[in-house]
Amino acid sequence: MGTEHEDDEDKKVTPLDEFDIEFLKTYNSSAYSTSIDNLEKEIREIVQRVADLRGIEESDTGLATPDKWDLKSDRQMWERSLMVARCTSIINPNTPEAKYAVNFVGRLRKMIVKLDGRVSPTDIEEGMRVGVDRITWQIRMPLPPRHHRDASKSIIEEKPDITYNDIGGCKEQIQQIREIVELPMVAPEKFVRLGIEPPKGVLLYGPPGTGKTLVAKAVANRTDACFIRVNGTELVRKSPGQGAVMVRQLFKEARSKKGCIIFFDEVDAIGGARYFDGAGGDYEVQRTMLEIVNQLDGFDARGNVKVLMATNRPDTLDPALVRPGRMDRKVEFGLPDLEGRTQIFRIHTKNMSIKRGIRFELLARLCPNCTGADLRSVCNEAGMFAIRARRKIVTEKDFLDAVHKVISGYHKFSATPEYMLYN
Repeated sequence: MGTEHEDDEDKKVTPLDEFDIEFLKTYNSSAYSTSIDNLEKEIREIVQRVADLRGIEESDTGLATPDKWDLKSDRQMWERSLMVARCTSIINPNTPEAKYAVNFVGRLRKMIVKLDGRVSPTDIEEGMRVGVDRITWQIRMPLPPRHHRDASKSIIEEKPDITYNDIGGCKEQIQQIREIVELPMVAPEKFVRLGIEPPKGVLLYGPPGTGKTLVAKAVANRTDACFIRVNGTELVRKSPGQGAVMVRQLFKEARSKKGCIIFFDEVDAIGGARYFDGAGGDYEVQRTMLEIVNQLDGFDARGNVKVLMATNRPDTLDPALVRPGRMDRKVEFGLPDLEGRTQIFRIHTKNMSIKRGIRFELLARLCPNCTGADLRSVCNEAGMFAIRARRKIVTEKDFLDAVHKVISGYHKFSATPEYMLYN
């Protein structure tokens, strides 16, 4: 009896069984297979589109998609199988018997090797870093140039937003710099026709706040050349020789460009006159300065590289650094005259909400022997007076109060008298 009861329970139809029966009655195998095929086709198209955007493994470049990269194992395999060397010369170039003299990096070993069958002769040039196979002693691949980390940081990729119209009070200085820097890059045939060499370097000197750095930014904005900005204190290193290495890398980076401008700001930090203090504490700074001197006018051609230097203490610079042939022009940025001060006031107030009829010439007369930085501080302080009075517009009284506060009150902090004393 128990067995018959269990058989009856097995024969009972559950709701799930009824669903399965109804599904089998209405199932159309051809329709479902068609929809699955369409989905698979759509997925393949999306994968192909993503592969086209990211790079295909079977492309001419031979690059796999980034999700298949294994940089750690690739680097280990490359270090085990290749040695880094530098191609110093090519023997019998452009012939099937061409050979390459290489100097291995970090090793006192020189060899003459051939190319691997997978490397084209046009890919190898003198001075290039190459990878040499440890077993066959053949060049297997060209390597990219090694860039100094600190030197790469100094390169300004984006153009500054400063133009010549944003600089007032130094019209003659701007004209001289345009003749020295822009003209040789835009029209070099004029110098070739006359048989003269264009100036190589410019020294910008003057009191602090007269627009030396602004002019360098405007030059970078005007030209399409690469712009490298270096502060003098960045080249002062603790380890012996590190400053000189960075200078060499900077000029090497500049020579690799079609046109380049190197701007040394506050060059008196490393370009001071040489002296012996008895303790040798200043030797490293002098080494760095001597490397700059060598790069400016050494055995290697400088190429289309222009050098700008700025300082407010020209009396402390080493004579070898500023002699003609290295610094061909010396441009002084003096204090602006009445017309220049008026123009500076107009430049700094063109984006300000000011009341009509402000007498900028009167304000300029009240600011004698002032730099452009002082006048800009006057404009900012006038805006602060308007904010303090809860007004949305700056009046002439605000400017007069600002002149009294900045020019008269902060006169003892000005560096202009010290510059005039030294020069």
